[in-house]
Amino acid sequence: MQQYLDLLHNVLENGTEKSDRTGTGTISSFGHQMKFDLSEGFPMVTTKRVPFGLIKSELIWFLKGDTNIKYLLEHNNHIWDEWAFKKWVESDEYAGPDMTNFGLRAQEDPEFKLLYEEQLAIFTQSILEDEGFAEKFGELGNIYGKQWREWRTEAGNTIDQLKEVIESIKHNPDSRRHIVTAWNPEDIPSMALPPCHTLFQFYVADGKLSCQLYQRSGDLFLGIPFNIASYALLTFLVAKECGLTPGTFIHTIGDAHIYSNHLEQVREQLTRAPKELPTLVISGEKDLFSIEPEDLSLEGYHPHPSIKAPVAV
Repeated sequence: MQQYLDLLHNVLENGTEKSDRTGTGTISSFGHQMKFDLSEGFPMVTTKRVPFGLIKSELIWFLKGDTNIKYLLEHNNHIWDEWAFKKWVESDEYAGPDMTNFGLRAQEDPEFKLLYEEQLAIFTQSILEDEGFAEKFGELGNIYGKQWREWRTEAGNTIDQLKEVIESIKHNPDSRRHIVTAWNPEDIPSMALPPCHTLFQFYVADGKLSCQLYQRSGDLFLGIPFNIASYALLTFLVAKECGLTPGTFIHTIGDAHIYSNHLEQVREQLTRAPKELPTLVISGEKDLFSIEPEDLSLEGYHPHPSIKAPVAV
């Protein structure tokens, strides 16, 4: 994973200071690419602990075509909470304390952070226990899973992009159209967060399946380690489904940035040496659309300790 550290160092030293929608500020650089040979091990960042449980449950959530955070919360995955929580606290039904700009305020004010955590706990419990509440406030719009599995056409039909690509890989492996896109301009206004990882393409050669992701925007410290592992996992799963061997994962990033409140964390991570990559274990013979988090595990993952950093919302 040295190339990931090299990218962090490059952007830290040579990037441009830019504003962003969250108001946090970034150091940004445009147009970068990393390539991971999946035969060398599963590409999990080892210079800090990255929670594989969150990665696999999120990807399975996408594969199911789900867009409601209830499934994630049932698997103790809270990485999408803030966007759904924002929808609730900005609604007419919210009657609690003012949560305006809760992300930045929670970083700056310890008392407000406790208040925010109390309201977030109320919110997550309501999602898990109240179906009506979950339907109204747990829904994130037509994000990744919806676009992958149920893209809406002008004629009113839907396209299951992922299933069609898998059939194409199986029956026409040399096609140059093994593409799935999450960027649907018509649906952008209704999404909690427009897709950052916008398009991926599969490629078959010599019995191996490779995947290239185009990511329009990448949070290098928090987000990119998740994205690398998630799309590597997707490549392993689709390869298994199609009777192929995993080949290469290619990660192309548009706006590669480090948030200004992650700088110290990045510097700490850059002092650490990468460790040996783990091995992915896929248990059982379930197909791609039936697999659950308990069917996936890593062996030999012994990273450096976690480094905490706030999420920009």
